[in-house]
Amino acid sequence: MLVNATNMLLKARDGHYGVGQFNINNLEWTKSILLQAQAMQSPVILGVSEGAGKYMTGFKTVAAMVRAMDESLGITVPVALHLDHGTYEGAKACIEAGFTSIMFDGSHYPIEENVAKTRELVELAHDKGLSIEAEVGSIGGVEDGVVGAGEIADPEECARIASLGVDFLAAGIGNIHGIYPDNWKGLDFEALDRIHKATNNIPLVLHGGTGIPDEMIQKAISLGVSKINVNTDCQLVFAEATRQYIEAGKDQQGKGYDPRKLLKPGADAIMAKVKEKIELFGSANRA
Repeated sequence: MLVNATNMLLKARDGHYGVGQFNINNLEWTKSILLQAQAMQSPVILGVSEGAGKYMTGFKTVAAMVRAMDESLGITVPVALHLDHGTYEGAKACIEAGFTSIMFDGSHYPIEENVAKTRELVELAHDKGLSIEAEVGSIGGVEDGVVGAGEIADPEECARIASLGVDFLAAGIGNIHGIYPDNWKGLDFEALDRIHKATNNIPLVLHGGTGIPDEMIQKAISLGVSKINVNTDCQLVFAEATRQYIEAGKDQQGKGYDPRKLLKPGADAIMAKVKEKIELFGSANRA
């Protein structure tokens, strides 16, 4: 059931659990995530980066695939189709393409420009019934060419962006995209607490969910985080399962080279990873 993400995240905030955003890259990714969310009766957010959208031949293709798959699989749990780290132009394109939620990442702009662009996109998104996420303080790592050093967001800037009517807010608290380095200092929970208090209890978003210790994830949820993003974890288990299949020579047995067989171990690995994360976030049986 395709919906925007507002209500599911307000329920998560009030229920002190998290909803997973799992990024999709193709049909297998999407199917695995939807089936596992349905099996566990968990709300779920399908994240689409601009790069992944381009790879899948455009936002309209992605929206059509997700809507058709949601219907064909008989999915009854709440599902949001969400643009991840969208540019100003990309956010507008997803509004028109049929997404149910967008993120505008204006964290690399001066705060005044971030405010101005976010304000405009809030109006456009809400006019079409979409939810919208904004960002303050860039997330570390690289996401579609945007480089962040794991900044700590300014609570006053977070309050300004939150006051524009965004539905949920991503704020940098030392988290990064991709694999965390050995010398990573961990999440700044004091900063998270300050941000939570400054933003009138808006649902907060934790990007870079791969590699953060479970106890840190759970503490972040207790301090106002309602949405946790997962991408690299799924990529890693998909690659490992596919590698094992090929190294075992299974692609050379019978018609093991058939893409439906070749990609199945990776798809199954994604389902297992999504199950693990839904259990960690506490969103099972919350649909």
